[in-house]
Amino acid sequence: FAGPSTRYCPAGVYEWVEKDGKETYVINAQNCVHCKTCDIKDPNQNINWVPPQGGEGPVYPNM
Repeated sequence: FAGPSTRYCPAGVYEWVEKDGKETYVINAQNCVHCKTCDIKDPNQNINWVPPQGGEGPVYPNM
């Protein structure tokens, strides 16, 4: 699938970066907005999304 997460993540957490002539898969965790799109859309279910610091992530309706 050539890294589908680079296309469905709205925050750009996942990307391919060229380094020394090779493409490397990079995860930019600091960009994550905890929307869980990666957990829902991953066709192979390779991503195990865990809420940060044992919480449940943001409560968007209350923001």
